[in-house]
Amino acid sequence: MRLLVIEDDKHLSDTICATTRDLYETEQAFDGEEGLYLAEQNIYDAILLDLMMPGLSGYEVLGRLRQKGILTPVLILTAKDGIDDKIRGFKQGADDYLVKPFHREELLLRLEAILRRSVGGFKQHTLLFKELKLNLKSREVQIGEDLIALNGKQIDLLEYLINNKNIILTKEQIFDRVWGMDSSTTNTVIEVYISNLRKKFKPFGYDKYIKTIRGMGYMLSENGDDHE
Repeated sequence: MRLLVIEDDKHLSDTICATTRDLYETEQAFDGEEGLYLAEQNIYDAILLDLMMPGLSGYEVLGRLRQKGILTPVLILTAKDGIDDKIRGFKQGADDYLVKPFHREELLLRLEAILRRSVGGFKQHTLLFKELKLNLKSREVQIGEDLIALNGKQIDLLEYLINNKNIILTKEQIFDRVWGMDSSTTNTVIEVYISNLRKKFKPFGYDKYIKTIRGMGYMLSENGDDHE
């Protein structure tokens, strides 16, 4: 796997390279122009992209890549955690974001998640979690041979949880991805949808995999202990 790190802080860039070197062949760029030039080669499996850089910003780099049809998964690195910055990043084509400072383990898990989406389930139009299948094309959900009736946002929420299984997702992250453009809704709606998913899954014993991490958010966990 080839990874491109576009980050103007050389110390942080070197730290990221040291963190990922056992899993990825990593190249570095220290400003937006250099990063865009390398990314345009379209030879990387994933890109880590800082937002605030001299010359071209991360937003500009990402926008130009997507305009050229380069769909390499991009994980944004940012010191900003405001809703407007996240929405702008997603609208430009980001796959996920990570707020600085971050832990080594979270960086690796988020990279794994966006790579799994791009080269795994999305290629076959099916996401899998144990015996649960989500067909992205037909929008049908099955556990074993049984069809589970879910509405649009429930399916979007389930898709996001599966794509990030075993990763804690904050309410803000879930809201940004699933409801971010609906200004009339607040993130309290997430609790309702999580509860509804659990009710749908309970007859099959799958409610136990949707965990509430108190004070942090939610996680779809392969460990089926109690979710509270």
